[in-house]
Amino acid sequence: MSDLDLLTQSLARNVKRWRTERGFTLDALAARAGVSRGMLIQIEQARTNPSVGTVVKIGDALGVSITTLLDYESGPSVRVVPPDQAVRLWSSESGSYSTLLAGREAPGPLELWHWHLMPGDGSSSDPHPAGTVELIHVTEGTLTLVVDGAEHPVPAGHSASFEAGAAHTYRNDGTEPVEMTMAISVPFER
Repeated sequence: MSDLDLLTQSLARNVKRWRTERGFTLDALAARAGVSRGMLIQIEQARTNPSVGTVVKIGDALGVSITTLLDYESGPSVRVVPPDQAVRLWSSESGSYSTLLAGREAPGPLELWHWHLMPGDGSSSDPHPAGTVELIHVTEGTLTLVVDGAEHPVPAGHSASFEAGAAHTYRNDGTEPVEMTMAISVPFER
């Protein structure tokens, strides 16, 4: 395979990847970049070798460099986070804590958390941006999830999902610790 073929295939893969991560349709990216939808289709299918000017316009519209769009060595990235590099962001005097296990921009922030709540303890959160979603899975105890003032018991083995654009609280009203895993997805702001 020639260098030109490698670059054409890399450009195809990377334009589609970044367009998808940004949440752009072909039409939206075409309008932002000032190139035709047909040209974008040909680029994403590796059927054309566009001019440098066209690649720069697409990169600018996506908010990435031309180097990023032409990078043929980058494949799916994997980041393994050892336990000693997880970040504890909240704790209480009674021994409750939350730990950010992993995070990523895809297309907006995506985070995975571990929570440990001691009996009688809790943590409140202001509303997140509209469109934010949280997923919770309780492995020990019973979580009292309060969303917009309404209480929802979530016992061990149960999961819950909710739109986190409203004020919410994680509370342990029981007599044993609550252990839970939580994922948060915040939408990409256009």
